[in-house]
Amino acid sequence: MKIQGQAALVTGGGSGLGEATARELARLGAKVAVLDMNQANAEKVACDIVAAGGVALACCCDITNSESLQTAIDQAAAAHGAARLLMSIAGIGAAKRVIARDGTPAPLEDFVRVVNVNLIGTYNAARLFAAACAKLSPQEDGERGVMVFTASVAAFDGQVGQQAYSASKSGVVGMTLPMARDLAQHGIRVCTIAPGLFATPLMQTLPEAVQQSLAASIPFPARLGKPEEFAQLACHIVTNMHLNGEVIRLDGALRMAPR
Repeated sequence: MKIQGQAALVTGGGSGLGEATARELARLGAKVAVLDMNQANAEKVACDIVAAGGVALACCCDITNSESLQTAIDQAAAAHGAARLLMSIAGIGAAKRVIARDGTPAPLEDFVRVVNVNLIGTYNAARLFAAACAKLSPQEDGERGVMVFTASVAAFDGQVGQQAYSASKSGVVGMTLPMARDLAQHGIRVCTIAPGLFATPLMQTLPEAVQQSLAASIPFPARLGKPEEFAQLACHIVTNMHLNGEVIRLDGALRMAPR
């Protein structure tokens, strides 16, 4: 699908990988709705895009809340037309051992929160987007839309304490192929990117020595991934029509150690 002129939804578009993807889509001519729980971040990204000559709108929403998310989708559609592109990037991280040092079990609510945002939130965005996208007129080869999900290498190489995060991202990986098969009849493609270690705002809160150590664990290139590299792959998936039902690792050949 050509990106120029398409309406796009980017969840988590206010920072990190989502911000980079929103900016790249706009650079390529898409009309971008920046969806994020942080209104200030979403508005800054949208304003920057508009200042650079692009088309963007900030929408504050919670991807785990169907009413909030549907309102944001409707708001974006009113401004840009119905979306044909969904970049589902919003997510949270967590690390907690099953049994704490004092012998107590990990709080169940922590596990539930991570799965609710990363997996259920992704599915919520997908189902609402797909229902609207399926009603659009088909384009080349009957294509109506494209969804790109965000998993993690932790879906395959989960480290100690990453039970909730790994489970949530494994769920995203696991639903990619069946969703692509499900939505094939509607001309909607589905792919997932599983990034490794990237220079996101969360990563940059770590001490410089820790960041350098993590970067050194990547075979090549021996540096943290750049958010724009994630964005470039996400946009390539949109334009390469034969990519469907696939999970793509973007990690510099990294395989995470147990710790």
